Amino acid sequence: MGSVRAMASTRLLCSFNNRVADSTKTLARAGWSLSCRRNVSSSPSRLQSCMPGWVIDQYGTNGVLTYTEDIPVPTVNSPNDVMIKVYAASLNPLDIAMRGGYGATLLKLKRHPMSVLGSDYGSEFPLILGRDVSGVVVDCGSEVTHVAPGDEVWAAVPPWKQGSLAEFVTLTEYEVSHKPKSVSHAEAASIPYVANTALSALVNAGGLCRDSSSNKRVLITGGSGGVGTFSIQLLKAWGAHVTVTCSQNAEGLVRGLGADEVVDYTAEDASEQLEMMEKFDVVLDNVGGETEQLALGLLKPWSGAKYVTLVTPLLPNTDSMGLLNGMCQAGSSLQSKAVQNILSGGVFYRWGFYAPDGPALDDVSRLVDAGKILPVVEAQFPFTQVPQAFQKLEQGHARGKTVVRVTEEDDQRSEDFVQESYTDTAEFEQERREPAQQH
Repeated sequence: MGSVRAMASTRLLCSFNNRVADSTKTLARAGWSLSCRRNVSSSPSRLQSCMPGWVIDQYGTNGVLTYTEDIPVPTVNSPNDVMIKVYAASLNPLDIAMRGGYGATLLKLKRHPMSVLGSDYGSEFPLILGRDVSGVVVDCGSEVTHVAPGDEVWAAVPPWKQGSLAEFVTLTEYEVSHKPKSVSHAEAASIPYVANTALSALVNAGGLCRDSSSNKRVLITGGSGGVGTFSIQLLKAWGAHVTVTCSQNAEGLVRGLGADEVVDYTAEDASEQLEMMEKFDVVLDNVGGETEQLALGLLKPWSGAKYVTLVTPLLPNTDSMGLLNGMCQAGSSLQSKAVQNILSGGVFYRWGFYAPDGPALDDVSRLVDAGKILPVVEAQFPFTQVPQAFQKLEQGHARGKTVVRVTEEDDQRSEDFVQESYTDTAEFEQERREPAQQH
């Protein structure tokens, strides 16, 4: 890890390693915007032009992961952009799927809208994976008001953007939130993506919220993974009754997080145990497949109960059938199941998806600092061992999240970097005032 930090440090100023004040002032007079607390744009006099990170140049297995120090640094191009120095990232099952090409058709369209005209329009490679980030703001656009350089933040990186397994990542202000003060960057990085996914599924699709969840009965299938462990704690904070399915060796974990009832899905009578319980108001399905039909039968009939699955055919269909046919097939499947279940039992059938939401993470941050949501980290890896982190996640049977420490938390380079921003701004403002005073 030390070697990676040393290599990254030598690139802090990259092509402008020997920056001098006169050069900075010359660029400022020529029209480059210098960093300040509320009006910041990337200036090549301060920001390195390349950074270390892990990329893939083709889809495949773990062997496609490549470490490089020549990734172009993401710049602040929009007034709402926020550039973050990454301290920690975490892996999600989606990262493994994306490494193999999952969702490539639809995600490429999101990155490059003109790609609908053909494969010659834009490329997704080199692609940086990693959907969670916790770090420090080093640069902001001119309209950013919620965060400022020097702030510790966390965020979920949308799948259509370059990920967090690199030294820097740039997101919009709407996607970024202040990191909880009570946890480390490594702990914080375990939460954002699963939090945004769970909130989107439970609130937008499931109709639950803090004020309407009291005494609601919720079943979470596959409850020991990232989304499951977060959802258990969120629902308990909202006052819901939570039942979880997981393997027997994860029972202690989910009960410790607040689960009221636990069913070992590997038990021969698992279905019978669930069917004997009182019916549920909401099912959050992280498993899919045969579990779907069982779960639909566990909901309260004709009472507005909702089944929400995070295992949908949308992306696989667009990958295998093409964009238009795949979306039509997925839409037809959703409509058919929705109509069938509402007519047969008054149950709402819905799909849940990740949705970026920085303001929602503000609420989660407060719950973390209040001790109502705890980070669940199963394993941590240094930045040099990203392939090993992927291997760990691929073993399955997750008990929380796998975290990658991109920068050790005692590293002061981000603070030095931000301090340089303030110094440059002060010098520029002083120089600008001097001619005015002379006149």
